[in-house]
Amino acid sequence: MDIKEVKGGVCAPVGFKANGIHCGIRRNKTKRDFALIVSDVRAAAAGVYTSNLVKGAPVIVTKKNLADGYAQAIICNSGNANTCNADGIEIAEKMCSLVTREGGIAASDVIVGSTGVIGQPLSIEPMDSGMGELWSGLGDNSDYAAQAIMTTDTVMKSVSVEFKLGGKVCRIGGIAKGVGMVCPNMATNLIFLTSDVNISPEMLQLALSSDVKSSFNMISVDGDQSTNDTCCILANGLAGNVRIEKRGGDFNKFCKALNYCTVKLSRMIAKDGEGATKLIECEVRGAKSLKIASTVARTVIKSSLVKAAMFGADANWGRVLCAIGYAGADVDIHKIDVDFSSAGGDIAVCRGGYGVDFSEELAKKILLCDEVEIKINLNDGNYKATAWGCDLTYEYVRINGDYRT
Repeated sequence: MDIKEVKGGVCAPVGFKANGIHCGIRRNKTKRDFALIVSDVRAAAAGVYTSNLVKGAPVIVTKKNLADGYAQAIICNSGNANTCNADGIEIAEKMCSLVTREGGIAASDVIVGSTGVIGQPLSIEPMDSGMGELWSGLGDNSDYAAQAIMTTDTVMKSVSVEFKLGGKVCRIGGIAKGVGMVCPNMATNLIFLTSDVNISPEMLQLALSSDVKSSFNMISVDGDQSTNDTCCILANGLAGNVRIEKRGGDFNKFCKALNYCTVKLSRMIAKDGEGATKLIECEVRGAKSLKIASTVARTVIKSSLVKAAMFGADANWGRVLCAIGYAGADVDIHKIDVDFSSAGGDIAVCRGGYGVDFSEELAKKILLCDEVEIKINLNDGNYKATAWGCDLTYEYVRINGDYRT
């Protein structure tokens, strides 16, 4: 199956338009803070959300709106999470109603998202005033929408691909935000995906729920799970393929293309972690089960000590073994091999659970690169998993020391 990257982000699939503007939620007028994505027709929809007991009002409203498996629009603001607010549900519902007012789309067919500071009142007024401009500017503006959902992100996160199902050209596009409070369990931060594939809501939900286990659930920037984590996908069927209603060839191809997009966005999120200077990828192989491989990979990538060592380009492999040891996974520590790898080279630092002689000079050269891989072989089975994270820097503390003020 050929998967080709194309331009367009969430507007790459047929029948989708987007826009993003500054409406006044954020004080910096150069920052877009209000985004909209609209399908020409009602679309199959699916979502996964934070498992944090403290949930943003948009998560609650979106879950309710997607109960029937359909939606037609996504509206989102940045600069305020609309979480822990007494009138949060009311505000989130009013945001959906703005789409009804401008475009005639039922409020119950709108996905709503918010991101930013928790516990701060969110006024509907800036969005009410800016909605006309937001709607009238709908077009091939995926980048504007991607910029409008950013908070402390330093780069825009977007991807789109093209592939074929039954001879029909199909596309999936996506945008994401997320650099802090990233340690998901169901999804991570805000990810909005679009597709023109014809697929039932049930199969779309199955595809997304299965996918996040190997993509967005395998990221950790700082070990904190957001209250607003939402990943949603709309599939409007305009590609004209035979409707996917069961597992099999076309469903598997769709899942493969979806995973291509979600893994790429996952890597972007991890690399742009708050204050980060490098992407860290942890590949675990030789595990007795997928659960063991995933648990080990996620634990290592989440370790503050491992992350700090990567920042300092210090080949302190003992911290990797330490993390494996407290992961709670069934592993034999006397079988573990560890290597560090990057564009700077490859180096073995541990064999059979014990250290080996290695060049500190070469190790530092490897770890100074902006993408570093920690390779772990448990030598105990045939399962593997990959997780993504970033280094822990002084800048992370600075950003979060005065995030609210």
